[in-house]
Amino acid sequence: MQPASIDNQQKPPKKLYLDTNFQIICAVSLMAVLGVASVSPTFPRLAHELGVNPKNIGLLITFFTFPSLVLGPVIGVLADRLGRKKIIIPSLFLFGIAGTACAFARDFNFLLLLRFLQGIGAASLLSLSITLIGDLYTGDKRTTAMGYNASITSIGTASYPLIGGALATLGWYYPFMLPIIAIPIGLLVLFGLKNPEPQGERNLKEYLLNARQVLKNRQLLGLYIASAANFFLLYGAHVTYLPHLIKDTFKAPPYTIGLLLSSVSIAIMLSASQLGRLSRKFQTTTLIRASFILYALALFTVPLIQNIWLLLIPTTIFGFGLGIGFPSIQTLLTEISPKQYLATILSVNGTFYGLGQTIGPLFMGIVFGFAGINGVFYAGVVFAILTLVVFRYCTCL
Repeated sequence: MQPASIDNQQKPPKKLYLDTNFQIICAVSLMAVLGVASVSPTFPRLAHELGVNPKNIGLLITFFTFPSLVLGPVIGVLADRLGRKKIIIPSLFLFGIAGTACAFARDFNFLLLLRFLQGIGAASLLSLSITLIGDLYTGDKRTTAMGYNASITSIGTASYPLIGGALATLGWYYPFMLPIIAIPIGLLVLFGLKNPEPQGERNLKEYLLNARQVLKNRQLLGLYIASAANFFLLYGAHVTYLPHLIKDTFKAPPYTIGLLLSSVSIAIMLSASQLGRLSRKFQTTTLIRASFILYALALFTVPLIQNIWLLLIPTTIFGFGLGIGFPSIQTLLTEISPKQYLATILSVNGTFYGLGQTIGPLFMGIVFGFAGINGVFYAGVVFAILTLVVFRYCTCL
């Protein structure tokens, strides 16, 4: 590693949000969540103007997210051996160039190819932004940084659909121009980020063998399962089937559905911003366990609601769970990971939450076919409780 002579690392500003390193990390995280949230509002118009069957429009998400599933461990190994910036900078440039090029595509198959290339660029951004927090901060400051970063990305996931929807009124292709912002952020990382990097080449075979032993840790497995479960429940029950329930049960228009869904991001922002304070009162594992209790409570409540605006109660509870749960998982991963394998371990975690993101909607679709819309939420309750039991077993060492 580089000697601890880096000014930003030795004497960070008293206020974390004034630290240039942290500001750049947050900018990278905001790019990591841009790729889907900003363009999904334009899908109906895109399908109409390009003559795409609506059942195939979801491929724009699948082609974008698939690289994260397969590249996660590879990215981690490269970042641990070559350095974080050598991966993040070209990733941001690829994300920005391929993403912006999507705006000029007029053939759906070519658009899917560009989305795949953009997904390759996006694959490293979230896990390596978390890795940088683990590299640069320790103790309460690390936990606070995780919470702030989660809050800021939640602001992005809440605002990007609004921005993308507004741009889509001008033309289906305008939301696809937003990734161009990644290029100046790549330059910021290149010239502004001051972080410790691995020094020298290590024997790859020896590194992989040691990394394999590290990954056998039972506590790591518990955290990976919990991480996947977060996105399994979020994308399986909340993102995919809550809009369906709102539309069918309450006959609500799209803007009302969007408002109710955005309440989750607001709750995440509020709870994650207080994570530093909570971590001084409770153990990190306790916060993670509490998050799954909140998920179960929220999902159990949804089918019982008779007034549409009372749905704000379970959506807020669910958001509170995400706000304290997911950044706590990331914090604990950085605490228990050997420094030389930090990027690898966090990138494997990225593969797990990508797995949850992919499998959740498929599994809940099967449940929906057998048990209807209410069955989806009750299945989510059972899954949250089972995850809590497995996590408790894995972390009670």
